Amino acid sequence: MFHRCRCSYYLIFFFLFLTLPACSPSKEKKTKTKTMPPALVVTTVARQQDVPIELKTFGTIEASESVTIKPMVSGELTTVGFREGQDVQKGDLLFKIDPRPYQAALNKAQASLNRNRVIMKNARKDYERYAPLAKDGIVSQEQADGYRTRAETAAADLAADQAAVENGQAQLSYCTITAPISGRLGALTVDQGNVVKANDSSLVTINKLTPIRATFTIPEKSLSQVKERLAAGEMTVEVKVPGADGAAEKGLVSFFDNTVDQATGTIRLKGQFANEKKLLWPGQFVTLSLTLEVQPQVVVIPSQAIQTGQNSQFVFVVTADSLAEVRAVTPGPAYGDITVIDKGLQGGEQVVIDGQMRVIPGSKVEIKTTAKPETGDMADKKGKTKTADATSSPKTAAPEVVPGR
Repeated sequence: MFHRCRCSYYLIFFFLFLTLPACSPSKEKKTKTKTMPPALVVTTVARQQDVPIELKTFGTIEASESVTIKPMVSGELTTVGFREGQDVQKGDLLFKIDPRPYQAALNKAQASLNRNRVIMKNARKDYERYAPLAKDGIVSQEQADGYRTRAETAAADLAADQAAVENGQAQLSYCTITAPISGRLGALTVDQGNVVKANDSSLVTINKLTPIRATFTIPEKSLSQVKERLAAGEMTVEVKVPGADGAAEKGLVSFFDNTVDQATGTIRLKGQFANEKKLLWPGQFVTLSLTLEVQPQVVVIPSQAIQTGQNSQFVFVVTADSLAEVRAVTPGPAYGDITVIDKGLQGGEQVVIDGQMRVIPGSKVEIKTTAKPETGDMADKKGKTKTADATSSPKTAAPEVVPGR
């Protein structure tokens, strides 16, 4: 009897052992499914704005005017009237060359002029006196002609002396060198006390920085677009300075070359900028953007919101019920962190920009933070797109067409 009860106990325990593993995972899985929290995501609102289409390229800055100062006369450099690198105004004193030799030459020419003026005056009086006598037969015609010749020779000598005086005055004026333009002085190449030679020694260079120019090239395939834009009126060009925290300055295209460089397949242009803050400097390598047209009120979102699937690109749109909806989109041109959406989104819809890896399509999501859409100037500064493949020479890196921010 005891043995039979003991066997029944073992059989009940064995059946319970077999049924427990089959029930536990199912309950555990069911519990986990019911308690799975919504995915935490960061969203932003798809916005609509005007997007200017731009042609991007590279170029170098050059002074709007540049003058290299050279002496016009030889002599000792007695005065340097500036500090290297300072700004000067037109007419400011730069250099003085020892004027004494040129002053002496001018004095000599002036004395010769005065002497020949007296000689000419007397020769004319003699001719005026002998000319009537020759008509009356009192003196011969040969004598009268001789006095006329002496008067004309004296007049020629006087003219030569007058030219020598003017040349002496010019040579003396070259001893004082003033700034021919307003601008920024470069490095002094000859120190005070040295002897300089006429048209040989380069003393200093003046660059005019306000306004300033940028020279750049565009590919031949963009020529028709740029010509059409210039035909419609003034064309805006924006320049960015590398390493200046996004500092940019806007100007206008001031020069369009009349021929295409056959070696590089590019054409040269120049833009002029006010440069009031003097951010731009001659020789600087910069990025430029030419505004070609403006796309009105297109939908733009941060590029990080776009995901790539097997068949197409998509974004997660958060519905009014806080559900994650998969939306296939057709991205347009992109630049930086902004992309234009040609198809698939409407302005004002909320898209996920962070946390996509945790999102299950059709499931609930919890918005951790919402990125504020930029408006006004901030939106303009951040919304440029559109790249064009273009090739050029190594110095003229490939320009690209992008919508402006």
